[in-house]
Amino acid sequence: MKKIDPKDGEEGGSVSALIDAKIKALTDWRGETLARVRTLIKQADPEVVEELKWRGVPVWSHAGIICTGETYKNVVKMTFAKGASLEDPSGLFNASLEGNTRRAIDIHEGERVDEEALKALIRAAVAFNTSV
Repeated sequence: MKKIDPKDGEEGGSVSALIDAKIKALTDWRGETLARVRTLIKQADPEVVEELKWRGVPVWSHAGIICTGETYKNVVKMTFAKGASLEDPSGLFNASLEGNTRRAIDIHEGERVDEEALKALIRAAVAFNTSV
């Protein structure tokens, strides 16, 4: 995987372009998965703001952080900053369940996420952020 310098966005391009480059650099299932997750986030909240934080981690915000999109060797992890405060009727959260604040969805190779349930969870996170 090619390294992406998050400081490049300050002079050399938009954050969205840097996220595009990060996805393109992931030449396996992780890039496809992160791209799909990103599309679903944008569909759920057309006003979402994309950022890069913590050495190049994509972050999606609306009145506060909604979630991050981290990529590891065996998982794409969506960490919801205030996930413990969100209803998850579809049971998408499957990681970081022990904390009082965050919740995460670990997506492994070959797994498919319930897209409508994920969009509902994104909308719930936006509603939570805008209500506090």
